[in-house]
Amino acid sequence: MTRFNRLFPLWALLFSAVAYALADIFATLQGWIVPLLSLVMFVMGLNLTSKDFLRISANPKPIVIGVLLQFLLMPLLAFSLASILQLSPQLTVGMILVGSCAGGTASNVISYLAKADLALSISLTVTSTLVGVIATPLLCSLYLSQTIAVDSLGMLLSIAQLVLLPVSIGALLNYYAINTVDKVRPMLPSLSIILILLIIAIIVSLNSERLGETGLLILLAVILHNLGGLAGGYTLSRLCGLNVRQSHTIAIEVGMQNSGLGVALALQFFSVTAALPGALFSIWHNISGSILASYWSSQKNSLAKVPCKTEETVSG
Repeated sequence: MTRFNRLFPLWALLFSAVAYALADIFATLQGWIVPLLSLVMFVMGLNLTSKDFLRISANPKPIVIGVLLQFLLMPLLAFSLASILQLSPQLTVGMILVGSCAGGTASNVISYLAKADLALSISLTVTSTLVGVIATPLLCSLYLSQTIAVDSLGMLLSIAQLVLLPVSIGALLNYYAINTVDKVRPMLPSLSIILILLIIAIIVSLNSERLGETGLLILLAVILHNLGGLAGGYTLSRLCGLNVRQSHTIAIEVGMQNSGLGVALALQFFSVTAALPGALFSIWHNISGSILASYWSSQKNSLAKVPCKTEETVSG
């Protein structure tokens, strides 16, 4: 893991600040959001191997628990927070969109830093991404149909183009040209981060004026949403019998959404205002995830340094 990747949250804050100050320049790049997101999904596909799918089939319990929590807990939390805080209809749309999306690729970076189960993290991201092609539009229709028109079929087709197609192309390329892909594989995590940072910057620039008007309220909603996902993912997975390391992984995966996809869908099917929760989520979840990763990683380091009691007893 390079120093550049470890400083992901810092870069997110810096890019956001620059985009806010130079909003007129970055806003002209709005048309880049969808291609950039597709590239992120393509890079994810390049990292997929048959081993990932074998892991899923060999031990499906953590995957099933993680995916269920992803698509049950997060949209419910989003809807509840939007209702309690009395967010506007468009901001509520944005919250539901973020809550209904799969786990983001940044969760894999955070899982690595937290010394969680990286293989499980990757498997969860892949599975939730594929399930999300159908689950995301259905959940949006379920939670939003009474207040706003939702083009479920159009959203499903759009997600298939934004997610399923580039991931599949990347996976096929990794299978049939693995020697070529292996040459650039070390650079793929950094490339993903750069692409995500550009998406964040464009989103912030598009919402620069609205941030001043509703920034604090929607920021509170986003923070509570993310923290609820992290806490709920850990607690509920532990109650389901998973070990601490697996639960750390699921907490990260559930709490860190593919908010870039939520933004793209908001801009395509709703409004710029509906993209604001996704913009803030993109920044905040990397900060909270990195703080949590640092804490959990230090805990594991401390435990690794503690001598085994049995060995102490024997030696004594």
